[in-house]
Amino acid sequence: MSFTLHFRKAKLAAMCLAKVGNPVKGGKLQTSRSLCRFDKDEAELLTHCFLKSFRSLELHQLHHHTSLESNELFGFAAAIFEDESQLLEQGELIAKHLFARSNHPNIKSGDLCIALIRDISVSGHSVSAISLVKSESKVPFLQISERDGDLILTTEQGIYPDKIDKGCLIVNHGKADGYAVYLFDKSGAGTQFWVRDFVGARPVANDDFLTKRYSELCVAFADRGLPADTRKEERLGVASRAMTYLNEADEFARDEFETKALKTPERIDQFDRFKQEFESERGSELQDSFTISKSEAAKAEKKLRSKLKLDSGVTLQFSPHFIHHADDLMERGVEEETGRHFIKLFYQQEIGESAGAGDQAEDPETNVAEDADEEDSPPW
Repeated sequence: MSFTLHFRKAKLAAMCLAKVGNPVKGGKLQTSRSLCRFDKDEAELLTHCFLKSFRSLELHQLHHHTSLESNELFGFAAAIFEDESQLLEQGELIAKHLFARSNHPNIKSGDLCIALIRDISVSGHSVSAISLVKSESKVPFLQISERDGDLILTTEQGIYPDKIDKGCLIVNHGKADGYAVYLFDKSGAGTQFWVRDFVGARPVANDDFLTKRYSELCVAFADRGLPADTRKEERLGVASRAMTYLNEADEFARDEFETKALKTPERIDQFDRFKQEFESERGSELQDSFTISKSEAAKAEKKLRSKLKLDSGVTLQFSPHFIHHADDLMERGVEEETGRHFIKLFYQQEIGESAGAGDQAEDPETNVAEDADEEDSPPW
């Protein structure tokens, strides 16, 4: 399933609502009795709110271990796509399905909005989609209004679009394969409840997905799959060699990857064991060969940044160039008399005032390091 998705001309057609409690905690289910419809300006604003969080997400498909028709959400979505007048009836069934799956103490109550979106572009063809969003928290906001000729300030509790906790977008494309589905769960906890138990979706294992997952696997292995006494530069070296392989090779071959990125039989055995744990956590196995997505590989390498913070107040930031040559550019040691650790760095010249501002601007490694987003950095 390969296509281009655009929201530029998308329009919100109608919506049904529900308040979904947690039955374990005595929560109730309440659904709207009629569809919500909006004027042009309101619909335009809400369309943006109900689609913005679905940009740049991994492609999923609905599935079921027995047959696709056994996936409840597949049946509800198919009925709406076939007859849009079914939105209210099927929306109520979707809310009941979510209520039935919310039977764990950790699942929060929330407001569910089920919206029918028209004119989403899939490779140039206009299709409809169903947007399901759940907000589990209320946000206070202030409103100035007029009363008896004077102005008063009141407070309200409402849904803040940027704080919507969970979402599912089902696009009417590729029905036989389980539609095109996009998901998010910003709460972090209970992702399996939303993705697996409620939606019943699995990622599409295309080249973008596999490249991204392998880069995540390698970073996770360098972070927590190596022995605890592994030095930071060795962890960085493992991750860096993996990113280099993904950027330089056209086709991924697991044996070749392990030889070039991991090198030693001991590291390869550690990686193989960690890979099994990683696949179990993510709920899917990774193929041993695929065509590498260069765009995903480039993104992964750009995120490969790290800082080494020392208790003396010094912070060292490593660029990809340094990581590739850490064995030649850095030495560690322990001072015999005091037992203090030290790091020795080798370089040709300083990049800064002594070399001139122009030199710094022309250094690609410096620019990449400065442009890196710390939120995307690996956690070592």
